[in-house]
Amino acid sequence: MEWKNDTELFALMRKHLFSSIIGDVLDLHDRHHQFLPANCRPLAPHMIVVGRAMTVLEHDVDELPDPPFGKMLEALDDLKENEVYIAAGCPPSYALWGELMSTAARARGAVGAVMAGYARDVRAIVSMDFPTFCYGSYGQDQRGRGQVVDYRVPLVIEGVTVNPGDILIGDVDGVVVLPRELEVAVVTQALEQAMKENTARTMLQNGARAHDVFTHTGVL
Repeated sequence: MEWKNDTELFALMRKHLFSSIIGDVLDLHDRHHQFLPANCRPLAPHMIVVGRAMTVLEHDVDELPDPPFGKMLEALDDLKENEVYIAAGCPPSYALWGELMSTAARARGAVGAVMAGYARDVRAIVSMDFPTFCYGSYGQDQRGRGQVVDYRVPLVIEGVTVNPGDILIGDVDGVVVLPRELEVAVVTQALEQAMKENTARTMLQNGARAHDVFTHTGVL
C-alpha cells in the first residue's frame, strides 16, 4: 500500500493498524521504549488518534503569569491540520486540557490531544468525540498553577522522547511514538505484519494448532 500525503497515510493507519503492532515493529528497529506511560489512556475506549505531534512544554508557576497561561493560546492557534497537541513537562497536579481547547483544536484541523497529565470537562469532550488521551479527569485548572513556556520543541515523557512531527498512534492499548525518520519503514512493515495476523486469525478460527500457525506466519 502506498500513500501520497499525510491525510492518506493517517487514513491508512486508522483503517489497518493499531498501537500494539506499531510498537512490535519498532522493537524490530531496536526502539524498545516508544510507548507513553500506561496510564495515558483515552477518555473513551473507542477513541483513536493518528497524527503528527505538535509538542507543548509546560512548567509549574507560583503566581499568575502574564499572559495567564503563558504561550498556551499561541500554541493552540498554531495547530495545523492532522496535528496532535501533546503537552508535558509539569507534575500531574492540574488539568492541561479541556472542552474549549478541544473545540479550538478541532476548528484548526487538529485530530486529537495527548496529555502527560489530566484533562477536565470530560463529559463535553466525550460528547464532541474529540480523541483525548490523558492520566484521567481532574477539574483543577492550570490557571495560576502552570503555563506553556514553549512549543514545537522536543519533549521527554518518562524516558520517551517526542519530537515535533513524530507520528502519534493512540487507542485503547496506549499511545506509541513513531519517530519521523522511521515512519516509512515501520508503517510498511506494520501493514505486512497486519496481513500476517489476519492470516493467523483465519487459521486459528479454522482450528489450526497454534504451533503450526506460528510456523506458517511468524506471528501469534
